[in-house]
Amino acid sequence: MATLFFVTHPEVVVDPHTPVERWHLSERGIARMRHFAAREELKGIGAVWASTETKAIEAAGLLAARFGLGVQTERALGENDRSATGFLPPPEFEAVADAFFAAPEQSVRGWERAVDAQSRIARAVRTIAERHEGGDLAIVAHGAVGALLLSALAGRPISRREDQPFQGHVWRASLPDLALLQGWEPIAPRD
Repeated sequence: MATLFFVTHPEVVVDPHTPVERWHLSERGIARMRHFAAREELKGIGAVWASTETKAIEAAGLLAARFGLGVQTERALGENDRSATGFLPPPEFEAVADAFFAAPEQSVRGWERAVDAQSRIARAVRTIAERHEGGDLAIVAHGAVGALLLSALAGRPISRREDQPFQGHVWRASLPDLALLQGWEPIAPRD
C-alpha cells in the first residue's frame, strides 16, 4: 500500500513588508526539513507536490532533492486566501484564525471561507492522488490546509483542534483511498 505524506512547511522568515506567500524558510526551518528528508520511511516517495507559495516550494525542494525528483506545484494547495487583511501581527492573526475555524461558513474579515478552502484543497489532493503513478506521494503545503484536509478525510467538522501544534508537521494517509493512517507528528525536533 502506498502512502500520502502530507507535510507542512517548517519555520519561515517573517517579513511584514513581503507578501506572506513569498516568505522563505528560515535557517531553522531548512535544518528541520533536511532532518525530515533523511528519514528512512520516506525512501518510497515517487512524487513531490507543493503549493505555489515560496516556503512550500522550498521545503518540497529539500525533500525532492533527496530522491532526485522535481517538485510539481498546484495553486489549489495554497493557504486559505487571507489577502483581505494581508500580514497580521501574531496575536491578531491567531485570533482571526480561531474565528476562521470556529465559523467555517462565514468569511472572517474578508478571508476565504473555511468550507470553500476545504472543498478546493480536498478536490486538488484527490485529483493528485488519482493521477499519481506509483510509490509514495508527498504533498508539502500549510497548516490550515492540512487541518482542513484532515478534518474532511476523517469526516469530522472543521475545527482548530485539527490544526498542527506548530509549523513543520506531517500526517499520513493510504493511497489511493486517502484513509487516514496517522495524525500530526513533528517533522523533526525544534531544538
